[in-house]
Amino acid sequence: MYPKVILSSGKDQSVRRFHPWIFSGAIKKIKGEVAEGMIVQVVSNHDEPLGIGHYSNGSIAVRIFSFENTEINQDFWTQKIKKAYDFRNNMGLINNPNTTVYRLVHAEGDGLPGLIIDVYDDTAVIQTHSTGMHLIKQSITEALKEVYAFRLKAIYDKSAETMPAISGLEIRNQLLWGNPESTYVIEHGLKFRIDWEQGQKTGFFIDQRKNRKLLQKYCFGKKVLNTFCYSGGFSVYALAAQAALVHSVDSSKKAIALTDANVALNFPEANHHQSFAQDTFSFLEQSQEKYDVIILDPPAFAKHHHVKHNAVQGYKRLNAEAIRRVNTGGVIFTFSCSQAVDKYLFQNTVMSAAIQAGREVRILEYMSQPVDHAPSIFHTEGEYLKGIVLKVY
Repeated sequence: MYPKVILSSGKDQSVRRFHPWIFSGAIKKIKGEVAEGMIVQVVSNHDEPLGIGHYSNGSIAVRIFSFENTEINQDFWTQKIKKAYDFRNNMGLINNPNTTVYRLVHAEGDGLPGLIIDVYDDTAVIQTHSTGMHLIKQSITEALKEVYAFRLKAIYDKSAETMPAISGLEIRNQLLWGNPESTYVIEHGLKFRIDWEQGQKTGFFIDQRKNRKLLQKYCFGKKVLNTFCYSGGFSVYALAAQAALVHSVDSSKKAIALTDANVALNFPEANHHQSFAQDTFSFLEQSQEKYDVIILDPPAFAKHHHVKHNAVQGYKRLNAEAIRRVNTGGVIFTFSCSQAVDKYLFQNTVMSAAIQAGREVRILEYMSQPVDHAPSIFHTEGEYLKGIVLKVY
């Protein structure tokens, strides 16, 4: 049916435990002609079917999307999207007027490695991270149209920044179908303008939804600093919680403009918010203001394991500066979205920062991803976002 990827003896244990990645070193031989992005069948050394996935010439040679020996056709992809849809619907995320932005497909978490789909009210934004998924984007488009019926107005492909160079494809971001109608989304009743064409990720950091909500219980009457603010999500939530002062910092002028737009969208009369287009480290070192609440939500300092040491040093320096800066009794929300830095290493790094800053620090709460970003228990690499709420004395 498909070219066969035959695993060496003893190299099939992880796939038998439903881990979706087959590394190139586990392959004994390949039967049939294969090319980047092609669908292949993975079998044991004794020709026992183990899974079906997309082939790649990289170190991860196959990304499995089915552990059953089944025909891969349009109905298969539609049922995959329907399963992801039903899960979000059961979690209360679909047709929720109070929150119109959510992740529909979380790659391996939904059995679709290499594929991200985020929904912004009436627009679905697709982002592919593998050649195989990019080659079937039309099938995914048709599946979305069928599952959502007439509720989606547009489907946009934003894969130019995420596709590996190994694909050899000339990729551009483009509208795949329809025309977007909505100009903003709603999250917990707050409004946000989304720039999926020029913005980071697919346009919004949806994975921080529950952590933004958590922030509100610490902000009433407080002075709040939101660093690496991007579109100002944490800032808007702090203002909604009646913070006395909110400062937003990001090195990108475009991000600051988007933050200001989102603040104005929700609080047109607010005069206790100020934004700064400045490097966060420089701001922390130069600012004379003292804050009651500081949010540290930097981009991934380590996207690969070989730069993990440098990332740890970056997290340590950032947290030490914030711990020195925050008022006595103040709170710090600190995050890492680096997959190469697990939650234990991250906590130890924050502890080192506290030692360096010479202050007493307690852990109030741990934070993670929301339910629409839930990882598979068989693929712990999908648990990338980790955060800690700190109390500083």
